[in-house]
Amino acid sequence: MKVSVIIPAAGLGTRMGRTAPEKAGISRKQFMLLNNSPILIHTVRKFVSSPSVTEIVVALREDDVVWAKELFAAHGLNQSVQVVQGGETRQQSVENALATLQDDTDLVAVHDAVRPFIERETIEKVIAEATETGAAIVGIVPVDTVKQVHRNKVRATLPRERLILTQTPQVFKLDLLRRAFEKAREDLFIGTDESSLVERLEQVEVSVVLGTDRNIKITKPGDMDLARLYLTLESTAAIGIS
Repeated sequence: MKVSVIIPAAGLGTRMGRTAPEKAGISRKQFMLLNNSPILIHTVRKFVSSPSVTEIVVALREDDVVWAKELFAAHGLNQSVQVVQGGETRQQSVENALATLQDDTDLVAVHDAVRPFIERETIEKVIAEATETGAAIVGIVPVDTVKQVHRNKVRATLPRERLILTQTPQVFKLDLLRRAFEKAREDLFIGTDESSLVERLEQVEVSVVLGTDRNIKITKPGDMDLARLYLTLESTAAIGIS
């Protein structure tokens, strides 16, 4: 089975509020250093280590492509990663990467560039679920009470047992994901994730595989402190296993 991973990494990261050390004009959150390596490198390594993953395609801004290729080479990942030009939005970036995949690809997994703490076990589980069902995503059950509001007024309290906080990877059969993107393009629909595009087709039910609280998306300055803690815990666990 051929599984391709798409990592959209063309975003500007405006919520971070500060920038990475500049190199060839690069100042994106996915290039911010975490233990002397860019966050993107940590993320890619998780999928390189997965026995189920066949190829990895990273979509980047045009200005970042050359430098990123050098970055992957410097970390010994140039043989594992294909770099393509992304778009102005996440959806455009994923679609650009999707267009480069061969027709013999069975499954496509899309993963946020700034979720470096995805566990290999979770990767394997969501791929296995998508193999059976055609569509599967990672998510966690919220621990806080969730309110539906209008302006600043509460309109309803939503039952937590029927809610999930969506994470990545999100995995789909290639033909299904291609149809979802084609339909979205025809309808000028912009989704917040790949699952929202697939859901619109009403052809399959998207399954959910439980993830972990550690699979954070690094978007704000405070997230970096938590990321450093998780990286230390990962390193300690790896030493213990070895």
